[in-house]
Amino acid sequence: MTTLHPLSIPYRAAQRVWQFAGFLVIFAFSGTLFAGGGLEGLAVGGLVAASLVAAVVWEVLYYQRFEYDLTETTFDLRSGVLSTRDREIPYRRVQNVSISRNVVQRVLGIAEVTLETAGGSSAEAQLRYVDVEEADRLQNEIGRRKRRVARSESDEADRDAASDDERDVETEEAEQLFAISDRELTMLGLVSIDLRLLPMLTVLAPLFGPAVAEQVVLAGPMFVVAPLAAIAIYALTALASGVLAVTNYYDFTLVRTGDELRYDRGLLQRYSGTIPLSKVQTVSLAENLLQRVVGYASLSIETAGSSPGQAGGSQSAVPLAKRERVIDLAQSVERFGDPSFERPPKRARIRYVARYSIVLAVLVGAAFLADRATATQLYWYALLGAVPLIPVAAHLKWRNLGYALCEDHVVTRSGFWNRTTTVVPYYRVQTVLDSQTIFQRRRDLATLTIDTAGSRSLTGQDAQAIDIDVGLAAELREEIASRLQDSLAERTPAEDRLFDVDAAPDARFDGTPSPGE
Repeated sequence: MTTLHPLSIPYRAAQRVWQFAGFLVIFAFSGTLFAGGGLEGLAVGGLVAASLVAAVVWEVLYYQRFEYDLTETTFDLRSGVLSTRDREIPYRRVQNVSISRNVVQRVLGIAEVTLETAGGSSAEAQLRYVDVEEADRLQNEIGRRKRRVARSESDEADRDAASDDERDVETEEAEQLFAISDRELTMLGLVSIDLRLLPMLTVLAPLFGPAVAEQVVLAGPMFVVAPLAAIAIYALTALASGVLAVTNYYDFTLVRTGDELRYDRGLLQRYSGTIPLSKVQTVSLAENLLQRVVGYASLSIETAGSSPGQAGGSQSAVPLAKRERVIDLAQSVERFGDPSFERPPKRARIRYVARYSIVLAVLVGAAFLADRATATQLYWYALLGAVPLIPVAAHLKWRNLGYALCEDHVVTRSGFWNRTTTVVPYYRVQTVLDSQTIFQRRRDLATLTIDTAGSRSLTGQDAQAIDIDVGLAAELREEIASRLQDSLAERTPAEDRLFDVDAAPDARFDGTPSPGE
């Protein structure tokens, strides 16, 4: 059995002290800390010192009781201070073995190793912290043993040991598939827009709101200031998104070793992880509007586990590259060919016109009421200038929706500002269901959802054919279900074990559970 690096004791203790210091700062600013002075202050100081000593003692005990070992078929882990917990993680269930190091950890020469398994929304095991060389050894050794276990389950029983060794050597050869260039990294910073950062600006608004509001009053009428303020907020969001993208994907490389992809990335926080090709659930091509204008795209690969440092659990295979290059890399993972997308019926555009008209009417009404309730002239009627844009927006939304049934995959596409093309192998489909909202029923439309065990499914971001004809949705549901069964029937038992196909043969595809569930 192997234990953690000795430096993990002071480092983890320092982390606890830092967290405790945050509470102290809050209490100090609130005026409740050391308010009594004298003996009361000494008592509080003694309590703080005792807490720090307790943190160090706890980490020493944690270090002494933490052990791990690599067996032939499992990764064994023993941990626990007050109670001992023993775990055996089969190699075949491991989705990703990742290594992360921040700046301080890189100076100390330690790293965190994380193991994710199928179906897990969080890490199955975390080693905090081990030597960097040990982290690399664990990542390589677990990957090699995963491949050995997969081959032992899929190969014929009469295969001799000599071919085992030959295949080990063959699968260890590494091939670099992608390395981000300085130009691509710069372009990534320019075209990355993460609108999820907008709430952060909302949080910061109360800090700077009064000063900004004073300047707004002096700047001029609201119909001039409001668009400028919106542009400024968008520019700040774009700037923050670009900085985060560059630091996250600095020095990004993607290497193929046997049936695994390995990525390394990060400037301040360095990540290294693996993507087992045999456990790929979906492949997604993402392009926001700016990326489409300049001909760039990104590629993400979904497995059933989580992935550290990635939004929504997705694992980025290519953060940004020319669209043709991204498609070639996607085809090397899943051969889905050149799909011809079927768009929703044209009557779906009427629904989008109605939706956008309602949204605009609400905005105009809110601005009108605000104009009447305040002394500030808001020029609410300026929003009516967006009326001619409604049919254009409805058409663009309709134009960027679609689906395609390929020979071995179902492909969906959606989004205008951020368009995502998702490729799902039939044998990875878990359930297929069609649903209708109250507004879709008025237009005889439905949404077809293709559910997998991927991390996007865990966050409610399944592949979807949106606003297709309700009758066609039912037909496609049955067709995809039939192709799933055909795909499973064509696969050999060895392939099922290798690719970890878990779809139940009696599963229904109408959103209801199978008998006995």
